[in-house]
Amino acid sequence: MVANPTELITSDKNTTVKLVKSLLTQARQRKKHGLTVIEGVHLIDAALRSDYPFDQILVSESTHKNPEVQQILTRLPTYTPILTLADALYESIRSLGTGIDIMAMIKVPAPSLSMINEDCLILNDVQDSGNVGTLLRTAAAVGIKNILCTSATAQAWSPKTLRAGMGAQFALNIYEGLSVQEVLDHVETPLFATSSHTDTVIYQHDLKSPIAWIMGHEGQGVCDELMQCATPIALPQPNGQESLNVAIAGSLCLYETLRQRNYASNLV
Repeated sequence: MVANPTELITSDKNTTVKLVKSLLTQARQRKKHGLTVIEGVHLIDAALRSDYPFDQILVSESTHKNPEVQQILTRLPTYTPILTLADALYESIRSLGTGIDIMAMIKVPAPSLSMINEDCLILNDVQDSGNVGTLLRTAAAVGIKNILCTSATAQAWSPKTLRAGMGAQFALNIYEGLSVQEVLDHVETPLFATSSHTDTVIYQHDLKSPIAWIMGHEGQGVCDELMQCATPIALPQPNGQESLNVAIAGSLCLYETLRQRNYASNLV
């Protein structure tokens, strides 16, 4: 049974509409309210499959009878508030282009960091949301659950990062706003970091035991404090490029780790 929509909202002065618009555009507002917005059927489906709760669903008037939207609405808990917006109003606040006009406001999880002695991914001030989302998606794909983000890392739950992650966030434990010292105090797993100052390439390392992979700032790389505690590894670049994009480098590291542990043995 599809939950009944509320009355049609036509004014941009509506309290929820104003809040959602600010969450879509301002990191400060997301941090202040502890909320974010997911847009589109794919991300909402990913949240539903993870039993992630919704604070509010917003859908445009003309999209309300779309079969995909109807299917989404039938899967919502009956207590989920649904707000129907006039088409022009919805279009004025959405951050996606033309598509299926449905979005949801959700709480940003803030788990407490405990000691970590298994595989994890440390994002050390990775600033581009697309890179962060790609790294989260890759981590989820290879089975790494714990993600530690130092304070200058792009918000893992921003709308842009959520789109880049394609819903991977719902399968991960993400710890944000950490100091480098907090990372060092809580991660017991050996640290590995890509570096241009070593000749030992990744294929010469044994990656079968738990690893804490560190991916650093796009321009400055991994900070000295973390690098001093890590095993440096190099990714081969026979044609002599200066460096790889951090999301590409991280994906290569994670998949080489997976290959050494599982993939080769599965071929036997």
